[in-house]
Amino acid sequence: MSVTSNSPAPSNSGGGSLGEGLKALHAKWGWIVALGIIFMIAGVIALGSVVMATVSAIFVIGVMMIMAGVTEIITAFNVKDWGKFALWLLLGVLYVAAGVICFFRPFEAAAIVTLMLGIALMIGGVVRGFLAWSVREAGKPWGWVAVSALITLLLGIIIVAKWPYSSAYTLGIFLGIDLIFVGSSWLGIGLALKKRAA
Repeated sequence: MSVTSNSPAPSNSGGGSLGEGLKALHAKWGWIVALGIIFMIAGVIALGSVVMATVSAIFVIGVMMIMAGVTEIITAFNVKDWGKFALWLLLGVLYVAAGVICFFRPFEAAAIVTLMLGIALMIGGVVRGFLAWSVREAGKPWGWVAVSALITLLLGIIIVAKWPYSSAYTLGIFLGIDLIFVGSSWLGIGLALKKRAA
């Protein structure tokens, strides 16, 4: 007496779809390289005009805050409890108001964001310093963690010490450096795909 199994055979669709995705990326390596170059050029332009880059960064933050505020307000109307409704609604209105201020008073907004960034870097440097100490106590390599902590702490101190003048260029420099790093990453991915395709 034979027993017939109705269980489905293992499918290789996952591997096939992954392979198809890689083939599609191989075919578009040129576009990925071009995207990386565009990002890097944008980063260089941002570093060449850090004040305008700072304003652009504040505009991006403003858009994100308005989107977050609208989401909070929509969520508020889906909450049945009056206390939670008021809290969500208040948070949403504050987010939207802060986003609008970023558009109408970008330099004042940049000053506030830069000060918060400097304080955050100082706190991050201190925390990394404690982390480096604990890693050292555990007998593990700690040098790079300590160097990272020192650089982060010094960067935060410099930003805060030169505030509010640092608010005119700090965010622009960060934006420019970030664009260059993102662009170089896309460029590396595109060139690696080109080698695979060859």
